[in-house]
Amino acid sequence: MPETIPPTSLEKALRLNLDPSIYGTFAEIGAGQEIANWFFRAGGAAGTVAKTMSAYDMTFSDEIYGKIQRYVSRARLEAMLDHEYRILEQRLGAKRGDETTFFALATTIRAKGYNDRDQECHGWMGIRFQMVPGGPYSEILLHLRMLDDTNREQADAVGILGVNLVWAAFHERRDLRSLLQALMHGLNRWRIEIDMAKCRGPAFPRAAFDDRLAALELVENGLTDAALFLADGEIVQAADTLHKKPVLVKRGSFDPITRLNLDMIEKGRAGFLADFGEQAEGHLEILEMTLNNLHVDEDGVKHDDFLARADVLQSLGKNVLLSKYSEFHRLSGYLARQTKMPVGIVLGLPLFEELFKPCWYEDLAGGVVESFGRLFRNQVRLYVYPSGDKATGKILTAREARLEAPMQHLLAYFLETKSVRPIEEGVAELLFVSSAEVRRMILANDPRWRDLVPPVVLESGRWASMAGMEG
Repeated sequence: MPETIPPTSLEKALRLNLDPSIYGTFAEIGAGQEIANWFFRAGGAAGTVAKTMSAYDMTFSDEIYGKIQRYVSRARLEAMLDHEYRILEQRLGAKRGDETTFFALATTIRAKGYNDRDQECHGWMGIRFQMVPGGPYSEILLHLRMLDDTNREQADAVGILGVNLVWAAFHERRDLRSLLQALMHGLNRWRIEIDMAKCRGPAFPRAAFDDRLAALELVENGLTDAALFLADGEIVQAADTLHKKPVLVKRGSFDPITRLNLDMIEKGRAGFLADFGEQAEGHLEILEMTLNNLHVDEDGVKHDDFLARADVLQSLGKNVLLSKYSEFHRLSGYLARQTKMPVGIVLGLPLFEELFKPCWYEDLAGGVVESFGRLFRNQVRLYVYPSGDKATGKILTAREARLEAPMQHLLAYFLETKSVRPIEEGVAELLFVSSAEVRRMILANDPRWRDLVPPVVLESGRWASMAGMEG
């Protein structure tokens, strides 16, 4: 059957206006009353709009929603939703609460100013709504980056997204993927990036709307290039979480995480703290998985596989970043956008050697020099864990990286400037077995794999059951 063409923004606004059971308020700060404007232009706005307002002046905003340090923040968005929804129920609950599903929509946005240069244009948008009259509320919270060149274009995109959000809250809740895709109707990734989406409340069963799955869906469906969730499983906005934070990152598939991975993180952490001292204190450790690291079937990434890995990493107290960044210089650029504090990236010698191969910089005009120039900006340092050479039985460090002759000069420069820091010692018994080999052992039911992983992997049962099924 042919796909149904979704209604336009104006059609959505009109249908919502003509639905007598939906009624609410709009509180928009930072990009004009662009969302409410769609409902007024559609006609019949009195059927949906109880109130619309913009408290632009900080004093007015503080008097209404309370004082806050950062006005464009999740905390301000939630304060706005609390205030507007409470007033809506207090003033209209007795009059029409038995027949109306109330909602409050709020935005706090930093749009492009007339004298802007490189300032980030971003914001928070959320809706609190009922499924049935008199019922408990549910919420959808979003963080967005606005990528249009002008204030007018950004405001237009915000308005379309806001209409999509109200529509999705009432009409697109059947599953997480459908809801997120509905948010982008009439938009594209080059206008709006959504890098955090949180659904909570009775409208969103946790198993189907898990924060970790939201992070996965955002990246997999192209709404953002990277999404972060913490060790407690909560999806967060990276710039808020990493603001003024030093960061230590380890990339991998973690299928499963091994004792070698954990030793790499430990040794990398020690080097990071030794190099940066007080600047590295209180750093955030992140394990990063790219989409290429995840198992994909005809429906996309296998959710049970992804959640099993996430469960183990969280049980180890690790924060997880999902990304599309195959190239390390793109990961470095992403982190540089979130924090100006030191960044350490931990990797093994074989992967470090890969960075010098042309496939990772052939799309850059400046070639390998531009690739590493982007990688090492803003206090980024690589911590390279040693590796065992099976052919010789020797243990090699970054100093002995197997590179083409011209690249040896580049390596010498990185070592001299301390952009690259060799980790001198690893766990000898682990250095000759890669993570990929551990997985092959599991699939071959080779019992040696049990000695190469931390106890939490064995306790999870997933990899043990894989070995049993394949054996």
